[in-house]
Amino acid sequence: MVVPKKNGKLKICVDFKKLNGTTKKDLYPLSFINEAINIVVGHEVYTFLNGFSRYHQISIAPED
Repeated sequence: MVVPKKNGKLKICVDFKKLNGTTKKDLYPLSFINEAINIVVGHEVYTFLNGFSRYHQISIAPED
């Protein structure tokens, strides 16, 4: 749907309700940030495998 903005330009609006209704729900919610922080305390590198893209390594500064 195209909607006029206050400044006279046009804006495209998309209704994603049907798409969201057919999308699979995430069975594995993200962990809490406090749990992730407790896991990396005292380590130099945080390593994890993302099943959809690749292997990651994140350097951690000692002062952090």
